[in-house]
Amino acid sequence: MHILLLSCFKATQLIEKDKEGGLSVIKKMQLSVHKSMCKACALYEVQSDILDQAIQKISDRTINEQSVDDLKKSILTKIEER
Repeated sequence: MHILLLSCFKATQLIEKDKEGGLSVIKKMQLSVHKSMCKACALYEVQSDILDQAIQKISDRTINEQSVDDLKKSILTKIEER
């Protein structure tokens, strides 16, 4: 039975490694057992997924060069009008 038990530190490492698809069947089973008993690690996985999604959305955004130039011109025009 002790083979199935993980520390929270090891469980969080496995949660992150699992996102890369690098866990064996045994490690997945150990992680599943741990998360079923440890609500903190189960919550960690949910929060980690949310952070990953947010980072992905931010990195998917691209800055349109023309929009930046138009914004600069608009600001300069407003400054000159004062």
